[in-house]
Amino acid sequence: MSDLAPVLEVRNLRTYLETIRGRAWPVDDVSFDLHPGKIRAIVGESGSGKSITALSIMQLLPEPAGFIDSGQILLEGKDLLDLTWNEMRQHRGHDLAMIFQEPMTSLNPVFTIGNQVAESVVAHGGTWEQGKKRALELLERVGMERPELVLRQYPHELSGGMRQRVMIAIALANRPKVLIADEPTTALDVTVQAQILSLMREIQKEMGMAILLITHDLGVVAEMADDVSVMYAGKIVEDAPVRDLFRSPQHPYTIDLLESLPARQHRGQDLAVIEGNVPAATAWPAGCRYANRCQYCIPACTEGEIPMVTVNGVTDARCIRIGQFQRGGVKA
Repeated sequence: MSDLAPVLEVRNLRTYLETIRGRAWPVDDVSFDLHPGKIRAIVGESGSGKSITALSIMQLLPEPAGFIDSGQILLEGKDLLDLTWNEMRQHRGHDLAMIFQEPMTSLNPVFTIGNQVAESVVAHGGTWEQGKKRALELLERVGMERPELVLRQYPHELSGGMRQRVMIAIALANRPKVLIADEPTTALDVTVQAQILSLMREIQKEMGMAILLITHDLGVVAEMADDVSVMYAGKIVEDAPVRDLFRSPQHPYTIDLLESLPARQHRGQDLAVIEGNVPAATAWPAGCRYANRCQYCIPACTEGEIPMVTVNGVTDARCIRIGQFQRGGVKA
């Protein structure tokens, strides 16, 4: 854990969406800290609430359906939820920046790459001349070959990996304190994924910024993260330094995620899977939300709110049976 004060603190965040099936709560009492120069990963299956957490922090929830109900989002001690829309715009893209999952739908198809990178600088007080100069610098920094040519190109003329590098360049345009990366290597081949992750790590160390990495890939977590929040059904169910999480997972969901990694399987053995699905956010079950999929479930798991428990002074886990089971089965 860093000795520096957190640059970003999320406290008891609750976000809901109005849907045709009723009100959904994809983010329900979520808390975590992000320290300068560190990478925190939020990991979990699709439907766990990871991306909505990121959009809540950026205040980019889908309109008119998305609302932040309660909580705090503190950027260097300032609660972003107290700001007006225009005040938040001054932070978004400047102090806080985000890389989205799919660059082809995030980039504007009718503007050149140079204009789109430069626009981030202009939006925060720079001139177009400064923006174009900064765009060229950034395209070089993210490893673009012939950046002068890329400035004049359109998104459809670039490969998926190149478009993702452009998204990183846009996010870095104003040297943010916090970078949120939402599945930044989705749909990229393995080689390009490795290049993008390596680039992000290099830039993070170079600029000293904090990164909130949203992913479902535990391999990426092991390679990139300093701290990990495991999210399931709208809640953080385990929070730990990355080494402790992999060496000694405490929550059954974390254990099952790790056991399902292909690298942990033996030749000829069936691939381990977690049976069932994440429950619907419109009707979270009572008690532990993982109970109906958990091999360690007992009747008490479905009764009442499950609190976070601190284990070994470093790991927080939301389970009433901490210490009663281990990987592979219940303790004797």
